[in-house]
Amino acid sequence: MNKKNNFKKNTIKNFYQAKIISIKINKNSPGSFYCGCKIVWKQKKGVPDLYSCGYKIRKNINRATRIEWEHVVPAWQFGHHKKCWKKGGRKKCIADRTYQYIESDLHNLQPVIGELNADRSNFIYGQVSYNTSKYGRCNMKIDFQRKIAEPPERARGSIARTYFYMSKKYNVILSKKEKKTFSMWDKIFPVTKWECEREKLIFKIQGNHNNYVYKKCYKKRKI
Repeated sequence: MNKKNNFKKNTIKNFYQAKIISIKINKNSPGSFYCGCKIVWKQKKGVPDLYSCGYKIRKNINRATRIEWEHVVPAWQFGHHKKCWKKGGRKKCIADRTYQYIESDLHNLQPVIGELNADRSNFIYGQVSYNTSKYGRCNMKIDFQRKIAEPPERARGSIARTYFYMSKKYNVILSKKEKKTFSMWDKIFPVTKWECEREKLIFKIQGNHNNYVYKKCYKKRKI
């Protein structure tokens, strides 16, 4: 079996395999998703260079010094309504094939500093009232009481287009406020060169486009 066949969507059976493939996709990424930290890839592990982006560890040293794979649309948002989730959360849904298919969608996975993955949890994206970040120069703001995460500007456009994709493909329900916020982010923060490259790589592996990215990248090439 050649290398190309190894990456076809029907071989991605679970989240673990999706993470391994995501490493290959993101080898040449401009850095961690939220903060832009340089990433040193060591086989199956990614180590963020916190100094390169001015990241300040808030609390969790162990997770702050490793790269984890963030579901931009959190697992809770596309899984909590399932019977398996109601019986015991995410762990109980491991054997659910439909859930696994959604959980391993490469378009929804981004490399982030582990501490931010933990702190963001399943919080919705939105605007946080205070102005200062608890993560140094990485302008990520998380309101733990209101369960809201305000991402840095560099990630907002990609977040919006990922949410629209997941909503369309898997019927993830968005609130009116989310639709308004993501529509604004989509307009203000256009697709980047890397976003287009990443979408193309995922298409070659997974076999489907995120049309909210692909169409904009195609228009850019035509100009």
